[in-house]
Amino acid sequence: MTERTILDLYHNDVQRPRERHYTHYFPGGSRALSTDEFASRTAALAEGLTGLGVRRGDRVLLLSENRPEWHMVDLAVLDVRATDVPVYTTLTPQQIAYQAQDSGALVAVGETAEHIRRFQQIRGQCPELRHLVQIEGEADEGVLTLDDLVSTASSDATDRFWERAAEVREDELASIVYTSGTTGEPKGVMLTHQNFVSNVKAVMPRIPMDHNDLGLEFLPLCHVFERTVAYAYMYVSAFVAYCATKDVAELVAAVAPTTFASVPRLYEKIYTAINSKVAAAPPIRRSLFHWAAGVGWEAAQRRLAGRSLGPGLGLRHSLADKLVLSKVRQALGGRLRFSISGGAPLPLYVNEFFHSIGLPIQEGYGLTETSPAIGIAGFKPGDNRLGSIGRGLENLEIKLGPDGELLVKGPSITQGYWNKPEQTAEVLDAEGFFHTGDIARMDEDGFIFITDRKKDLIVTAGGKNVAPQPIEAALKKSALVDNALLIGDRRPFIIALLSPSDEELTAWAHQHNLEAGDLSGLLALPQVATAFEQVVAEVNADLARYEQIRKFAVLPRTLTIEEGDLTPTMKIKRRVVENEFADLINELYGGAAVE
Repeated sequence: MTERTILDLYHNDVQRPRERHYTHYFPGGSRALSTDEFASRTAALAEGLTGLGVRRGDRVLLLSENRPEWHMVDLAVLDVRATDVPVYTTLTPQQIAYQAQDSGALVAVGETAEHIRRFQQIRGQCPELRHLVQIEGEADEGVLTLDDLVSTASSDATDRFWERAAEVREDELASIVYTSGTTGEPKGVMLTHQNFVSNVKAVMPRIPMDHNDLGLEFLPLCHVFERTVAYAYMYVSAFVAYCATKDVAELVAAVAPTTFASVPRLYEKIYTAINSKVAAAPPIRRSLFHWAAGVGWEAAQRRLAGRSLGPGLGLRHSLADKLVLSKVRQALGGRLRFSISGGAPLPLYVNEFFHSIGLPIQEGYGLTETSPAIGIAGFKPGDNRLGSIGRGLENLEIKLGPDGELLVKGPSITQGYWNKPEQTAEVLDAEGFFHTGDIARMDEDGFIFITDRKKDLIVTAGGKNVAPQPIEAALKKSALVDNALLIGDRRPFIIALLSPSDEELTAWAHQHNLEAGDLSGLLALPQVATAFEQVVAEVNADLARYEQIRKFAVLPRTLTIEEGDLTPTMKIKRRVVENEFADLINELYGGAAVE
């Protein structure tokens, strides 16, 4: 069949029925669903939604960790020709309220009673939100359960599901995915069925995936990266395992996936953990590991270039693999064939290391607005040039702007931002090219290298988008803070550099009967340190966890135009300040435990 919609991709999934097609893993256990069980429950849920009055074009919020029901809700919503609005489980009630209000959602689905309570807190602000549905656990009065909806279905629900699916058009809006913009106000990226499907089908020739694979889904499915990978699993009817991001380290060995997608932070943590164990090992074992990794890298370079190992290297690699490398791979279940990295730049040394131990990573690049992949390294010899994000997808037109900005046009590009025509016009030009905001170069073979960020939007090592300006503005609400600079791009968490207000700090010290000396003397007072801690704590209270400031430092002086820290319009010269205080920044990140 010719796949036009996401439901067509799912139709491929049901054509190869299995007993343990979908498995939900959690600490202490797992539960498996057959193809038929998943399909019948999804079809029944679609009928339940119609019973709530959900119709074509309506919006449904979905707040849940990864589990089979996430996809059941997603597919059921799409089947009734509605639009789903996925929500991060880390968002605060007020952040959720914005998305509910802006999208005009009719129904909100939450995984647990705690998730439902967030919806209940904001319900008065969202007059269009009429129904709350809870996936698991006992629900409060006035809240439906998923079982309630499923129980209302007719005996022919599955037939009716596919009848409706055949009527869905590829240009219909499938999802509104909210992402933070540089102004800080979330923007709802509008993605159609065609956007997702065209991206899946363009990526698949580069991915060695088939129905025998077991894909582990641990990145949040509300993130467009994991979501599109999930649709790729449906496309080839692969086995799927679900788990929460926080549980992946504990569960990955038991799941024993053959593939998964991840942001760079996981690869970095694995790299660090392995090398920490090696550093603590006896000298002989350390030497053996480094020898084996060196042989592995030599072999990886040959494979990447499409060259044979030859008898000498082949023998040495076989021995290195038996003694060391295979044991390293066993920590990830022993069956992993390849993985995908996206959401943030993958450090080259980490990529090289994984290739050395026999776990090739295919690095890709894209944005929510591009559904998401623009380019991805191929699996075939010569198609993965480490340090690049591969060649652009064949169904996309890609070019560089006058300033080197990467511009892209094609069927996977968003229609624009929900309710934001002005912001849409800023990123989609008259020729239909989407402006990525990233600076790139392309080599003579068409491989794309992302070299810089045009915008100030922070993308953490975990792939989370954080808009710094509104958080910096919140910090500056305190009289003690003259200016603030958030840092975290490609880093494991957010830190802040606070520029103190000398005048206000002196006044504050007088008010609190503290001896007021010069600025350095004031900053040494424990009471002043506590005051700044309180400023940061109050700002953090209104932020999602991934946005929160984990560490901060008060700078020894106030940032000024005269010192070259600020532009004439009083904007911080970010790179100048980061370079000047590079040692301080490194201290804040050094030796920290990260999640």
